[in-house]
Amino acid sequence: MLHQTKGRITRDNGAAIDALKKRALEWDVPLTEEAKGFCFHVWNSKATLIPDEMGVSIEISSPEQRLLQTLQGSLTELFEECLLCPKWDEVAEGALAPGMSLMQVVAVTKRSEGFTRVRLEGHDAERFGTGSYHFRLLIPRKGRPPCWPRIAASGRTVWPEGDDALNRPCYTTVAYGENWLEFDIFRHDGSPTSDWAAEEPVGRTVGIIGPGGGACPENDNLVLFGDETAMPAIIRMLQEAPGNVRAFLQVRREDLCELAADARVSLVEDMGKALEEAEIADGAYVWFAGHADKAKAARAHLIARGVAKKDFTAAAYWS
Repeated sequence: MLHQTKGRITRDNGAAIDALKKRALEWDVPLTEEAKGFCFHVWNSKATLIPDEMGVSIEISSPEQRLLQTLQGSLTELFEECLLCPKWDEVAEGALAPGMSLMQVVAVTKRSEGFTRVRLEGHDAERFGTGSYHFRLLIPRKGRPPCWPRIAASGRTVWPEGDDALNRPCYTTVAYGENWLEFDIFRHDGSPTSDWAAEEPVGRTVGIIGPGGGACPENDNLVLFGDETAMPAIIRMLQEAPGNVRAFLQVRREDLCELAADARVSLVEDMGKALEEAEIADGAYVWFAGHADKAKAARAHLIARGVAKKDFTAAAYWS
């Protein structure tokens, strides 16, 4: 099923199309000029801007309602920055933010010395375990009633601020089933989520938005590098990759858990150095995630090594 909506910008002098071209360049996503207008392709969705003498018409189509609403909100925000106010035929005013679900915390367990596993339950939890790996966890401030992000009349998502501001880190679904999902928190000083998990939050309601981000690369030969923050995603890839996989993890041995017995996993002291020393076959896909500085260095190393950009990911999971 294809979800669609339309909008209109009046008295536009080309600013909307210029803004869309700039955004496509920033996000490195396709923007094509077709007979009907300018088409912006992102999140498996398409937005078409059709200029005429009176302004610009906007048409959005997407395979999922949450993606349609996400793109609608993103475009509204983009155009409002240019002092343009699109008028949409349909807006889900007052609804929860696109892709958001409310879940209840049902279990918090110590998985290892460094990791805590959290189980959430909710009626549509399974969708966070398929496709993209990641979701954004929304934690209300302790002692205050939850105030959730909702869609405004403009089509934008309005987030609570001030005393109602939410802690909203990103995590990876590591296990899921009917109406439940689990994710792992790496415990470390200065982490608001670690502090929240230590408060025994069983019974509390949280929000999650997604799924989003990456998933397992479609390649029969994967070489993975990561630290503690990347280990949940690497666990998923080791489970799902159909071909040959090697993983180099910069974690404490006691935190490897079931991966300690996996012959495909090597424990390393420095994943950046491990990347430099690793043999990477032609056609292999390299996946690297960790601190922003290490991801930047990994990106530069791989390009210098001649690995095509389409054949690697170097993601900043923290900074």
